[in-house]
Amino acid sequence: MSALTRITTSPVLQISIVAAWLFAALVAFPFASKVNQDLDTAASLKGSESAQVEADLKQRFKSPFTKIALLRIASAPDPRTAEGGILLSQTVDAVKTASGVEAVLSYADHDDELFLAQDASPIIVVGVSSASSGDGVMNGLRAVTGELRLKFLSQYPALEFRWTGEAAVSADIRRLSAASTRFAELCVLPVTSLLLIMAFRSVIAASLPILCGILTIWISLGVLALINRIWPCSIIVVSIVSMVGLGLSIDYALLMVSRYHEALLKGQAKVAAASEAAREAGRTVAISGSAVAIGFAAMLIVPVSEVRSIGIGGLVVTAIAVLAANTLLPVILPRIDPHIGAGALTSAQSTASGRYWRRWAAWLSGRPIMVLIIAGVPLIVLAAQAANLRTDLPRGRWLPESADSVLALHEIDAVARGNFGQIINLVLELPPPATIQDESGWRAVSRLVRHYARDPRIAHVWSITNTTVLPMRGPETLTRIPEQVRDRLMSADGGAVLIQLLPKRAVAPTDAAAMVREIRAADLAAITGLASAKLKVGGVPAFNVDYENAIRRSLGLIAVVVVCVTLLTLSLAFRSLLIPLKAVVLNLLSVAAAFGAVAVVFQSGPGSRLLGLPRPLDGGFPIVPVLVFGIVFGLSMDYEVFLVARIADGRRRGLDDKTALIEGLAGVGRGITFAAAIMVIVFGGFVFGEFVLIKILGFALATAVLLDATLIRMAVGPALVQIAGRWNWWPGRK
Repeated sequence: MSALTRITTSPVLQISIVAAWLFAALVAFPFASKVNQDLDTAASLKGSESAQVEADLKQRFKSPFTKIALLRIASAPDPRTAEGGILLSQTVDAVKTASGVEAVLSYADHDDELFLAQDASPIIVVGVSSASSGDGVMNGLRAVTGELRLKFLSQYPALEFRWTGEAAVSADIRRLSAASTRFAELCVLPVTSLLLIMAFRSVIAASLPILCGILTIWISLGVLALINRIWPCSIIVVSIVSMVGLGLSIDYALLMVSRYHEALLKGQAKVAAASEAAREAGRTVAISGSAVAIGFAAMLIVPVSEVRSIGIGGLVVTAIAVLAANTLLPVILPRIDPHIGAGALTSAQSTASGRYWRRWAAWLSGRPIMVLIIAGVPLIVLAAQAANLRTDLPRGRWLPESADSVLALHEIDAVARGNFGQIINLVLELPPPATIQDESGWRAVSRLVRHYARDPRIAHVWSITNTTVLPMRGPETLTRIPEQVRDRLMSADGGAVLIQLLPKRAVAPTDAAAMVREIRAADLAAITGLASAKLKVGGVPAFNVDYENAIRRSLGLIAVVVVCVTLLTLSLAFRSLLIPLKAVVLNLLSVAAAFGAVAVVFQSGPGSRLLGLPRPLDGGFPIVPVLVFGIVFGLSMDYEVFLVARIADGRRRGLDDKTALIEGLAGVGRGITFAAAIMVIVFGGFVFGEFVLIKILGFALATAVLLDATLIRMAVGPALVQIAGRWNWWPGRK
C-alpha cells in the first residue's frame, strides 16, 4: 500500500495531517502578515565590481553617501536671498537631527548651484545609514519636514518638502508592492471562483482549490519570512509566490477532484475513490511539481539576489502546493462529499464536453499533419518576434506614478542641473609606491578628473583634487582640506582615491550605463600616465551594467540545466525518450512565443496603452528573460504531464495509440481548459498593477499558458503524439 493510499484509509493519519496543516497555518500567520516589511526592495550582486566599490565607500572612504535620499523644497524662496538662506539652513539643521541621517549636502554647505534647481528651489542630498530600516528613516525624515512645513505655512503657503532618492523610493515600493499584490488577488478571486463553480457545479467543491491556494500562499510567505532572516530575499518574491501559488494550487486541486469524481462514477466508495485519486492524480501532480521546481531551482545559478529570491520562493510555493494536493485534499474530499455532488463534473454539459473532445481528438488523429501546420505556423511566427525583445532598461517613466517619491523624482529630473540618481563612483587604485600625497599620484588623479570633466555628458566631477575653491597646485595642499572631507575622498594610506561623476540632467539610465561601459573599456594608462593603475566603477549605473551582464551570462547555463534535468525527470517518469524530447521542444516554443508576445505588445505596438502604459517601452528589463524562461518552462509542463499521463494510462489498459489519444484528450480536455482559463485570469490580474516589471511578467505568463493550453497541448502536442505512434513509448512499453 502506497503512502498516498494510507492517507485515505488511516483515520489517525488523517487527523494528524489536518492538524499539521492547521498548525502550519497558525505558525505562519504572524510571519506572513509582516513579510512585506522585512523583505529587501533593492537587488544586490555580491562579488561584482559595483559591489566592491560600494564596500570601498563604506570601509575605505567612510562615505556617508552610499545610500541617499533627496529632498526638494518646492515653492521656497531662493536660497541666495536672506530669507531663502534662513529657510534652507533651518531645514538642513532639522534633517541632521533625524535618526539614521549620517550627512547632508546642500547649497547651505557648498556655494554650488548644482544644489539648486533651475527654478532656484533647493535640492538637498541626505546620506542615510545603510544599516537602518529604510521605512523607519524615511518616516522620521518626513515627520521632520512635516513639522517644518507647519512652522513656515503662514509665511509660505505653497511650500512643499518632496522626498525621493533610493531610500525614499524603496520605502514607497515596499508599501505599494503589498497593496498591488492584495489588489490583484482581490480582483481575480471572484472571477476564479465563478469559473470553478462552473466547473464543479458546487460552491463547496469550488471553494476547495481557492482554500488550497490561500493556504499555500500564506504558509509559503511565512516560510519565506523565516528564510529571509538567514538569506535576505527580495520583495518581488511576494508577487511571484501569489501568482504561482494560486495558479498551481487550483491546477492540482482540479486534477485531484476530477479524478475523485471519476472514481465515484465507476461505483467506488468514497474512501476507495479518494485512494485512487491520490494514487493516480498524486503521481501526476508530483511529476508536474518536479518540472515546475526545476525551473525555479535553476534560478539559484544567477548571482543576483532578487533572482535567487524568486528561485527560493518558487521552490517553497511549489513544494507546498504539491503537498497540499497530495495530503490535504485526499483527506477532505470523502468528508465533504455529500455537499459537493458526485455528478458535478459529469453533468449533461460535462458529458457533452467529453463528446466534443472525443470528436476533436478523432478528427485530429486523422489529420495530424494539417493540424500541425495550422496550429504550428502562428506559434512559430510569434516566437520569431522574440528576436526583437530588448532587455536594457527602458527610458522615460516606468516607476509607479502613485508613489510620492516617484513624482518627486520626476520633478527633480525635470529641473535639476544634474542627474543625482545616476552618480558614477570611480575608485582609482594607484600602483605602489605612488600615493595621492606624492607628485606622480596627484598628477594621475588630476589627469583623470580633467578627462571626465571635459565629457559633455558630465555636469560635475568631485574629487580630492578639486574639492575646494583653493588653487590645488599639488599634494602639499592636502593639509588644507578638512580631515572629514579627506576621509571621504581618499583612503587612509593614500593609495586609493574616490572620484564621483554627476551626469547631466538629460542622461537617462541607459546612457549612464553606456558611459560605464566606456569607462571600463578606456585605456587607463594613457589617461593617467600610470601603467599599473586600476579603476573600479560603481554606483547605480555600474550596478545596472553588472546586473545585466550577470543575467546574460547565466541565461544560457539556466537553459541547459533546465532542459537537461527536465529531460531526465520525464524520461524516468514515462520511461520514454521521445515524449520528454517533444515536451521540451514544445516548452521552448511556448517560452519563445511568450517572449515574442512581450516584444510585440510592450515594445513595438500600441497594445501597451491598453495595459496602462502611456507609450510602448523602448527597452525592457534584464531580469525578464530569466524569470519568464524559468517559470513558463515549468508551468507549461503542467498540461503536458496531465495529457501524457492520461494517454499513458490508456496504453497501460491495453488501448491502441489512437484510442488512447482520443480517451486521453476526452479525459483531460475540459479540465485543462478550465485550469488554463483560471491560470490566465490569475496571471492577468497582475497585468493591471502599477509595477511595469510585474505587469510584463503577468502578461508573459498569461500568454504562455493561453497558447500552451490551446494551440500547443490541444493541437500541436497531440498531433505529434499521433504521428509518432508506438515510438512515443520507446524504449519502454505501454
